[in-house]
Amino acid sequence: MALTDTAIRTAKPKDKPYKVGGFQGLYLLANFGGRKLWHPKYRMHGVERKLALAT
Repeated sequence: MALTDTAIRTAKPKDKPYKVGGFQGLYLLANFGGRKLWHPKYRMHGVERKLALAT
């Protein structure tokens, strides 16, 4: 599923958290409680890291 405005707004809670879209390390994680988290992934000194930004 592409990371579009429509896909983000229509992401509904499921039994398990799932990822929506993905573009250059950025994806949306839809949790089972209905909460949506943005996760940008990046590399620092060769180690992959990710942040969680709630909406």
